[in-house]
Amino acid sequence: MGTRRSDPGRRDRIVDVTLDLVAEVGVAGVSHRRIAARADVPLGSMTYHFDGMDALLHEAFSRFADSVARTFEAHLGAAHDREAAVVAVVDLVHELSDPDGDRGRVVTYELYTLAARDPRFRAITTAWMRRSRAELERHFTPEEARRVDALVEGLALHRALDEHPADRRTTEAAVRAVVGGR
Repeated sequence: MGTRRSDPGRRDRIVDVTLDLVAEVGVAGVSHRRIAARADVPLGSMTYHFDGMDALLHEAFSRFADSVARTFEAHLGAAHDREAAVVAVVDLVHELSDPDGDRGRVVTYELYTLAARDPRFRAITTAWMRRSRAELERHFTPEEARRVDALVEGLALHRALDEHPADRRTTEAAVRAVVGGR
């Protein structure tokens, strides 16, 4: 493809390609050169739009976390009562661990790894958890919301990595055990 004189979507394309590459090769395998080639932009665009790789990764992971938080909001926002919220949580666990969602899972785990080491990235996960819990608190107590939020992460991880993942019945039983029988 030729040089683009006007390319208003360039910055967004760079961010999207960054997430794709993180899913494919991990944060350690991502470089300005790889991103520029995949996004079909001049290498100089990388430094024009972003003040280094950390800034690019921060924006990419922030955008990703926002999209997952919106998924929480969509599921739980559609629940009209506590019972529907339990079903929505089960749906979330299974959606987040769906084999077709490998990209999202790998990006999530790469973000968690960065967040474990770097407070700037931990701020992204903290904001993400805050939004998730706020949605859960529409239907559950704050303590239940905290437990359910952690359960969603754990169940999704186990379903994604287990050779024999838990079925919906098992997931629902776990959610109900965490929120109690009320």
